[in-house]
Parts: sequence; C-alpha cells; structure tokens
Amino acid sequence: MSIIQRIRDKAAWLIFGAIALAMIGFVVTDAFHGRGGGWFGSGNTTTMGKVNGKKIDYVVFQERLKAQEQQYPGGMNDAMRQNLQDNLWNQMVEEALMEDVYDDLGIYISDKEVGDILYGKNPPEQLRRQFVTPTGEYDVSTAYQTIQQYKKRSPKEYTQFIESLIGMRQREKYLSLLVNTTYVPKWMVEKATADNSQLANVSYINIPYSTVPDSSVAVSDNDLKDYISKHQDEFKQEASRSIAYVAFNAAASAADSAATRQQLQNLRAEFDSTTDYQSFLARNGSESNFSDAFVTESNMHMPFSDSIRHLATGQVFGPYLDAGSYVMAKMIDKRTMPDTAKVRHILISTQNGTPDSIAKKRIDSISNAIAGGADFKALAAVVSDDPGSKDKGGEYEIPSMQFSNMAKEFSEAAFYGKPGDKKVIKTSFGYHYIEVMDQKKIQPAYKVAYFTKGIVPSTETDNAASGMANQFAGQSRDLKSFDANVARNKYQKIISPEIKPTDMAVPNLGPNRQFVKLIYDADLGDVLEPQRVEDKYVVAVVTEINKEGTMSPAKVRPMIETLLRNKKKAAKLIQKLGNPASLEAAASSSGQAIQRADSLSFAAAFIPNVGQEAKVIGAAFNKGWQGKVTPPIGGNGAVFVLRPESIFAKANPNADIEQLRNNFLMQQRSSISYRAMDALKRSATIKDDRAKFL
Repeated sequence: MSIIQRIRDKAAWLIFGAIALAMIGFVVTDAFHGRGGGWFGSGNTTTMGKVNGKKIDYVVFQERLKAQEQQYPGGMNDAMRQNLQDNLWNQMVEEALMEDVYDDLGIYISDKEVGDILYGKNPPEQLRRQFVTPTGEYDVSTAYQTIQQYKKRSPKEYTQFIESLIGMRQREKYLSLLVNTTYVPKWMVEKATADNSQLANVSYINIPYSTVPDSSVAVSDNDLKDYISKHQDEFKQEASRSIAYVAFNAAASAADSAATRQQLQNLRAEFDSTTDYQSFLARNGSESNFSDAFVTESNMHMPFSDSIRHLATGQVFGPYLDAGSYVMAKMIDKRTMPDTAKVRHILISTQNGTPDSIAKKRIDSISNAIAGGADFKALAAVVSDDPGSKDKGGEYEIPSMQFSNMAKEFSEAAFYGKPGDKKVIKTSFGYHYIEVMDQKKIQPAYKVAYFTKGIVPSTETDNAASGMANQFAGQSRDLKSFDANVARNKYQKIISPEIKPTDMAVPNLGPNRQFVKLIYDADLGDVLEPQRVEDKYVVAVVTEINKEGTMSPAKVRPMIETLLRNKKKAAKLIQKLGNPASLEAAASSSGQAIQRADSLSFAAAFIPNVGQEAKVIGAAFNKGWQGKVTPPIGGNGAVFVLRPESIFAKANPNADIEQLRNNFLMQQRSSISYRAMDALKRSATIKDDRAKFL
C-alpha cells in the first residue's frame, strides 16, 4: 500500500533518488573481468556493440537495465525483459548517434540553462509532480533544497542526473530545428485537392491472369535474383535461424493430479483442527501464504466462492481444483466491512530519530488542537511526516484489497471503525492521528485460510517424456533421419521461424535463452540434444540460417513468385492482344465482355468489382487517351484495355485549403523524429554483439 511505502521515506532526497534512477542509467567504472569466453568466444571484452566506432559497454548496459527493472516492483517475465532490453539497446544506439549530431550542429546546454531546467517555469514533469505547493504550483524553494542535499549526498548520481537533463534538452533543441524546417506550400495543397476531386468514366476489358495456367509460366532463381537486385531495400533481413522440432509432453498426468489431491486429502483432518494457520501452511509446503485479513464478498472471485462463503466458522471445503492447483479453504471468521474506506491522518514518525515519548506528546498536542477547532488540512501540511499525503490534507481513499499491505493497526482503524471516528494509533512507523471520513459498500467479509498445492509432474512422468525425447534424438542425427523418424512414428513436426540471436524465447514454445544459444551454436542440419522448455522436452533440427543482409532467392520466392509469374503472364497476354484498333476488337480477340466503370476516383485508385489498380487509374485520367483505346496494360490481377471517355471534377465547396495545409504540416511534424532517427541509423555503421553477452 502506497501509504506505508511513503511513510517509510524518511527524507525527500531518497524520493528524488528514485526519480533519478528512473530517468538515467548508472555509468559503471569498475573493471569488468572474465566476461565472455562463452558460446561466441567473446574473451574479456565488455564491448557489446559499436555505433560508428563508438563502443556500447555491457556493464553500463546492465546497470541501466537493472535500474529500469526496478521500476517494475511486481517483477518481470521473459517477454517484458526482452522488450526492456531491446528498448534500452535502441536508446543507447540513438544516444551514440546523437552525440555526433549535437557536436556537428553546435547544440550545447549552458550552466544557466541547466538552472532554468531545474528551477524555471517549465521544469521536467518528474520534478513538477514531486515538488508542488498546496496551490498546485512548482515549489522552487523545496526543489532547490532537496536537489542541493542530493548533490552533497550522492555527487556521482547527481552528475548523471544533470547529464540526463542536458541530453533531454539537447534532443528538444534538435527536434525543434527539424520541425521548423518543415513547410507545405499552399499551391501544393490546392493541386492535391484539385487532383483528388477528379472523376473519370471508362469502358474496358480485362483478361484475368487466372486464364493462363501457372504450369505454363516458370519463375527461375535468376528471375528472383534480378528482381531482388533492383529492390534490395525491400529485402533486408536481420540474422536469424529457423528450426523444426518435435515436442514430448512432460506435463503432469492424470495420475500426478490424483496423487496431489490425495496429499491434500491426507492433511485435511489436521487442517480442520489447527488454529495456527500460518505455521500449518508453512510446515506442509502450501504455495499460498496465510493472510490475516478479511476479503469482502465482491472481491471473492475464486472458484466455488459461493460454497466457501457459506461455510460455518472452522469448516473446511475441498480439496477442489483451481487452475493448475488443488486447494483447501477453511473459514476463520466473518464480519461486515466496507469495500473502500476514506481516511485522513497526520503522522509523527519515530523512524527519523524522534524518541517515542516526544512523538507521543506531539501527536497528543495535534489531537487536542484539532479537537479545539484547528484546521486538519493545514496541520497535515505543516507537521505530518507522511510525504505521500501531507499536501493532500492527509487524505487516502483505500480499497479493501490493500488491507494487508498496510500496517495492521492503520487498516483496522480505517475499516473496522465507523465514519466520524477520530483516534490516536501507534504503528511501526510512529504515531498517527487518524479520522475515518467515509466508508462505501458495506458488505459481508470473510477471513479464509487457503492451503494450495500445484499439480506437478512426477519423476515417472518426467522420465517417460525425457526417455522418448532421447530415443528420438539418438535415432535422428541429421535432417533426413529426423524427417524419416517423424514420419515413421507419426509425430507432429512444428516449425519455429525467424529466431533472432538475442531472443529470450523460441516462437511457439516459450522462454528459454539457453535453447536459443544452442541453436546458434549448431550448424545447418544439426539435431540438438533434447531440451526442457516449460512442460515439454524438445528435439530440434536447424533448418535455416539467415545471415544479416539481403534475403536469399529461396526465402524471397514465397513473397514474390506470384508477382513475377503474373508479370510473365501479362507479357504473354499483351503479346497475344497486340495493338487493338478498338475496344470491340480487343473484346473479340480476348473473348472478354466490354465493361463500364463510372466515377472512378483519382484519389482512390480502386475499380469496383476489380480492386486496386493504380496503373489502370492513371491511364483513365490521362487526357491524351480520351476517346481513344489504350495499349494493353498489365495490372495487379489482369491485363486491361481501356477507352477513357470523360474526366470531370466533383465540386467540394467546403474544402478549407488552409486547414488542409495545417493538417499536412502536422502530419509531417509528428513523424519527423522517427524519420530523422531512421535516416541516421540507415547511414550509420552499427555492430550488434548483444548475443555474446545476453
């Protein structure tokens, strides 16, 4: 509960230190020995990448990653950690790129500007939120005192914090320069508006490519190579590998489930008689701890909640199945309580060196002052040691689910009392004067002890799956024998494509960084030893190795084979049609009926009942072809012959040229940061060796 966390904060500099951690990464200067020498043989270097020759250091990367991970108090899974690592890498690459840009453009930040950032009218949002007056303004005086104290206590972290602010301001200046270079002339908007209002009527015939058999048109590797060479930017790829694998299930069996249920059944009598729930749960290995708190009826969402609520005090329900666990529930006590309590308090802390007797005298004085008519909010702002609430009149609105996260005495005063109660209580944090202001949704509440055991695979289940995997791996030493054994045993072969060197998980399987490393340790066609991935034993074979650069014809073939085949079909159909003298002649030659399309839009490039055909639309609006017959045009799905008949404009009296111009300008400006960084990256030499370290 945030109240207790904030009460624990003894001084503002500690809070500010947390802000600094969120904004910057620590630069670590300690020597780093022995890193590497692993599967990529990286030796003792700590260089995990280079940007135009500038090193990105692994130690610095890890320290910054650790600082960012601390912003997730609930913990991180592998997918979150992968995302965090990728984002941090991109951030450090961009920082290295921008250093040169700032030097070239002469963008620097003076000491005076740093002072303005910290204490001016527009401080960073993190500072503004932390240092605010009761009227909502930025508290410059408190900010200055806290920052100076922080500077004395932690000079290194202070320097890094200032450097982060300088970096942010430099980025702002750079983007401001870019934004101010954007311009959209009025004539361009007027022309675009006029063009987009154009409509056309045409008559046409089309010969679908499906009329030419695929078997009559072959796409060779040379065709693919030629197309790739002309469109290299479209076929860039990162380094990756693909595998095929067979998985052997090692999840808990029905027998394992029955054994777990019996375990709980054997403990039920003792659970029924015990009164020391915490000790019982710990001694017998429960996967859920005892919570000495009531849960309101509206927050009981577990299976069989109705049955549990109707238990008599001391009665046990279960074992019952809840997801992958068996559970027994014992009713300890019942009462009514609110789902939400609103309180306000003033804390006199004993954790900052104040003697207990002095703290008690102070809280008693506060109690007497409030009883005599003193303003609670004003007193809280001046004397409360709770930084999380003192500027809000000491107020908190607390959901009942946070009951066990607070000091027990505080929770009981808030939820077990009644609105209007005012009292002095003592917690491990000091003395509180607390007032219960309001309570909402009074309802039944229950204190329940839960004994939980997850259903896990037995040794026999695990050994059976492992044995099958090892037998299959032993018989399958290359791709040919792998496929033969899959067919003979009627196993399911699954493909996991595009596994990147820094991936934490294997697609379709789950997280296993070691497995990814083994895949990159192997050669094409190698069969790996069985690996445990979550609840499976996996035998995999490396089926594809893609190096960074341009895709191979084999990889590109599924993407463009149809396109190239259609181009060849178009050439055949165009040759057969020749140069028709009229649309009727083209229809007779091709056996296709003449069709008509009215009000084709220049802006849409779409033909009803046909689809997107930009080339055809372009010909329809070519004034040189009006009243004439076009040569055959190879489109996306067919060869077309057109007879454009008229072009006209659809009036748009509501067009606001200036507003459209502003919209175009805003679109350019909103994407300029991404486009500028993308251009810098494409022109840079970036070496990524993260896979050697992660």
